[in-house]
Amino acid sequence: MKERITLKHIAKEFNVSIATVSRALKNSYEIGEATREKIQEYAKHHNYKPNSIALSLLNKKTKTIGVVMPTILNHFFVKIFNGIEQVANEKGYNLITIISNGKLEKEIASLDMLENGFIDGLLISLSEETQSKQHFKHIEGFINNAGPVVMFDRVSDSVETDKIIVDDFNCAYKTTEHLIKTGCKRIAIVSVLDNLGIIKLRIEGYKKALEDYNIPINEKIITLIKKDYDFETEIKTMLDYQKIDAIIGLEEFSTAESMLIAKKRGYKIPEDISVIGFTSSELFRYTNPSITCISQHGVYMGKNAAEKLIERIEQKDIDKSTFETKVIKTSLLERESTRPLD
Repeated sequence: MKERITLKHIAKEFNVSIATVSRALKNSYEIGEATREKIQEYAKHHNYKPNSIALSLLNKKTKTIGVVMPTILNHFFVKIFNGIEQVANEKGYNLITIISNGKLEKEIASLDMLENGFIDGLLISLSEETQSKQHFKHIEGFINNAGPVVMFDRVSDSVETDKIIVDDFNCAYKTTEHLIKTGCKRIAIVSVLDNLGIIKLRIEGYKKALEDYNIPINEKIITLIKKDYDFETEIKTMLDYQKIDAIIGLEEFSTAESMLIAKKRGYKIPEDISVIGFTSSELFRYTNPSITCISQHGVYMGKNAAEKLIERIEQKDIDKSTFETKVIKTSLLERESTRPLD
């Protein structure tokens, strides 16, 4: 492999200092025109590329942001990342992205690696295990030792930092209310995530809507399926032993799979059972019938998270009293899986 040319090599070739070479390559008029042109021509001929790590050490800025997400299989997180990337590109920042796969240990190891001077700040959506174990020391350590953190979607009130979230309580309330207004009274909740704060908020919003409309809460149709349980068996059991006229899926998988299983059991959608899902997955547009869903505006969330982090990175001092939690409003996209409002 051909040895990569450095500022040191060029400086030695022209018997000048590294600082002189650096200024010449930046076209500084502190360096004579003849010398500038010779150094620039030599660098071009030898395909000189700036060493980004060396420059970051010199400038004490890497112009790089870390992004830690629990999954990339969920379309909502794909949209969030899209928004983050758009802003990062506009502002001249690079991204290092790590998927924790819902594991606390992976999240801790990732932050330990990123903390060693690779990034200027961190965007993070907590893993399910992090939230269930309420372990946040690694995030607090990053804030104290490495740089600012902005949490998005899956956050913790225990960590003092900026947060970008969806109004999960009111979103679930309005979703349940919509189903009630279309005539549904036996509304089931289904999810494969049971330890997340967002799931708890959605269930609270759902229950409050039922209470406000004087509909009894049936805990047997709030189905939070643990990872080692068989999803299809759990949904079949619920459908066979409980009377249901609507299903709210709290994430993409639960929504699509529940509707498929209900159809296999002979239920008509939406005549017998209405279905609404969280996140505006592209998949929901092409199912039969197409699925009504709650758009959480993932791209907008990602943009807001990236903009806030870059703002914090470029501040000289960060006042904790200015930390804010920005709430992204949701919207209901009506399709064929729910009955129309009367």
